[in-house]
Amino acid sequence: MRMLRMMTVAALVAAAPTAVFAQTVTPAQFVAKAGASDLYEKESSQLVLQSTNPKIRTFAQSMIRDHSKSTADVKAAATKAGVRPAPPKLEPMQADMVAKLRQASGTQRDQLYVQQQKTAHQKALALHQGYAQSGTAAPLKAAAGKIAPVVQHHIEMLNGM
Repeated sequence: MRMLRMMTVAALVAAAPTAVFAQTVTPAQFVAKAGASDLYEKESSQLVLQSTNPKIRTFAQSMIRDHSKSTADVKAAATKAGVRPAPPKLEPMQADMVAKLRQASGTQRDQLYVQQQKTAHQKALALHQGYAQSGTAAPLKAAAGKIAPVVQHHIEMLNGM
């Protein structure tokens, strides 16, 4: 019984950020957060392209490609929705993660990268799923709905590393 209660609480906690996030994000905020997320993915992935681990290099190349595409998709949807996207900039936590990656090297950097990617992708998934469900701008909702499965796939890739 206790285990069931713990699983129920865990499921509620996992679902809560998506619901709360979607209710509080305006179209402009969604565009800014999605842009920051993509920028973090690209910058952090650039830092590990020289890794000696081929799985890390391949994953990083995928992140640069996929997150460049999602940035373009969100920008196009923002234009259709009448939202003027500002150039993306890292949020403080993302800037801190990039700085930590720059300070690390070798296998320590690879491990830190994977750990950070898991955290970043969970946040990105909550953002995109939440906006796809409850967003107010139809073009952005559609873009978020197309991006969420890609982010989910990235999480699956990370879990296999």
